[in-house]
Amino acid sequence: MKEHDADLRARATLSERTSPAGPSAALTPHSAASPGRRRRRRPTAHSPLRPLERGRRREMQSPPGTTCGSRLAAALSPNYRSQRAGGSSRGAARRSRGLPASGMEGAAHCSLEAKRLLLDPKFEGYKLSLEPLACYQLELDAAVAEVKLRDDQYTLDHMRAFGMYNYLHLDSWYQDNVYYIDQFGRVMNLSVTLDTALQKPREVFRLPTDLTAYDNRLCASICFSSSTWVTVSDGTGRLYLIKSGKRGNSASEKWEIVFNEELGSPFIIVHSVSFVKSDKHSVAVLLLRVEKDELDTKGSGFHITLEWVTFVEMNKADEHRYEISKRRVLQGKSVPHYAAIEPNGDGLMIISYKPFKFLQEEKEILKENDDKKTTDEKKDPLYYWQQTEDDLTITVHIPQDTTKDDIKVQFSPDNIRVTLKDQPALMEGKLYSSVDHESCTWIIKENKSLEIFLIKKNEGPRWPELIVGDTKGELIMDSSQCAEISESLMHLTSEVMNPDPEKENPPCNAQELEECDAFLEDGASLCRFDGDTLKVTHVINLGSNQYLFSVVVDPKEMPCFCLRHDVDALLWQPHSDQPQNMWEHIATFNALGYVQASKQDKKFMACAPDYSYAALCECLRRIFIYRQPTPLSTVLYNRKEGRQVGQVAKQLVATLEANDPILGFQATNERLFVLTAKTLFLIKVNTGN
Repeated sequence: MKEHDADLRARATLSERTSPAGPSAALTPHSAASPGRRRRRRPTAHSPLRPLERGRRREMQSPPGTTCGSRLAAALSPNYRSQRAGGSSRGAARRSRGLPASGMEGAAHCSLEAKRLLLDPKFEGYKLSLEPLACYQLELDAAVAEVKLRDDQYTLDHMRAFGMYNYLHLDSWYQDNVYYIDQFGRVMNLSVTLDTALQKPREVFRLPTDLTAYDNRLCASICFSSSTWVTVSDGTGRLYLIKSGKRGNSASEKWEIVFNEELGSPFIIVHSVSFVKSDKHSVAVLLLRVEKDELDTKGSGFHITLEWVTFVEMNKADEHRYEISKRRVLQGKSVPHYAAIEPNGDGLMIISYKPFKFLQEEKEILKENDDKKTTDEKKDPLYYWQQTEDDLTITVHIPQDTTKDDIKVQFSPDNIRVTLKDQPALMEGKLYSSVDHESCTWIIKENKSLEIFLIKKNEGPRWPELIVGDTKGELIMDSSQCAEISESLMHLTSEVMNPDPEKENPPCNAQELEECDAFLEDGASLCRFDGDTLKVTHVINLGSNQYLFSVVVDPKEMPCFCLRHDVDALLWQPHSDQPQNMWEHIATFNALGYVQASKQDKKFMACAPDYSYAALCECLRRIFIYRQPTPLSTVLYNRKEGRQVGQVAKQLVATLEANDPILGFQATNERLFVLTAKTLFLIKVNTGN
């Protein structure tokens, strides 16, 4: 277990406001008063939660068998963590900026409100526990139907959607029932009642398609729409709507196909729900594709398509058939982290780095592409302008045969208007600042260009634009001006250490940044789409609150999503039927945000539906489990501070006896399921009631 102590790391205190004389300062290796160091304020622009001040974190190796509680106490000081909940007007103002404008008009800009009672300001860290975990394994009759990426699937979106696909499916309606599809197209089920008496996985359904006959296919996918309905994709572009009966019981479980149709290019199922509306049973399914985009010449060359398909029961005589009632398509440029249909089928929620937009008809798609092509074509500026501290010079190209009688230039203290013959004005509008209009002049140069000279009324200040709101011109700066501007901004990118944190314009020290501080997708947003208007009704800019994983806590509700908020991981439950409380903070996994960032080889994350623990797995063999804090049965004292510790959170590590990559990972209240190509592992985490 010594090799796992790297997870239990110490960090410098995160709060600038912590007094050096306080307990946290005594535990901090590098305090704010340390020579040659300064405290860094990390910006949290567009954060949906309260903007926070963060300091530098340093990692230190832990002696084997020791607890990281005293060391993490510095990072998770009460002064810092007790201020995380709640919002601020300044934070809301920052959140309202930088949101994607496309399709967001009229959307309500919301925020996520954390519950203070679910935040633990006294959390000290995880103690590495050596208690053994019961681990059982079952050898599979046939290997899992793994589909590896092809040479033409080379983008990050392909890797996220298909390369990191979870091949193990948990039936949240009947916990401790997991499913997978093997290479023969069989849907296999393992139902656990007693860990010590495990039966071999049993076949519950066989796909009619011969999967081996298709070279251009994706991984097969399953989604459990309700306690009796299942949607299955074979990865070739065919969707199966199945009435399963009550699952988990071989006597009543019988999978019967009620819809089977080709729906275009290959896809995977992201989510599906079953509901009754207007006395008719319906099933809504969300399908994901990564498709070639011939018009995208500057990006990856692909776009992401989400197709929202709704099936409705058609009662004709004695025959119960299902037909497609609606097919709606959304398009975006990044694979969504989270996408789910509301339980009543009225809306859709998406977390993605780049925004999605509904495509109505083929004409609209063509029009959008034409508009994009027109926008991408670079137009030459209508005029060029330069400036010094005293004046401005504007150069406008004019036709060869133009004379001074054809040109009319009108000056006023705050406006300018330039016209050529009887044509519309070449330049017209309000100047950025006032000029001495009586001293302004213009001439025609030999190269047939018009030069206009404006004298600034207020010398010195640089104009960021010539005419307010005008984008037809281009500013030209000489090398001396560029050097001056660069020098004035030097403090923002300086590598120089700053011993004085109170110094004006303190330099940003890149050495204080850790790899886990880097968020590549700071622009991620959560959007709610209305199913009727197909417009965004609510939007939240998540900023640096990194998406971690999703989990089904209540199968009758939408899946929850977990976001990193500073060092913690906060679990949010969407409530589509509660507009005033659409996203509820239901649980907190202390320090999990920081812990998961240190795992370079992590593949899947999950948590128990009762929030009793969170877990993550690496690509090979190792499983890390983080239990919630529990009261101690014995007396334990913090050796550095001499105070009694009331509860401890434990970290456990399990190593699988397998060398195959992990393909699936699911968590229930009592156990973890881990799937490799040839073996299914069960790890007993909690004891049942």
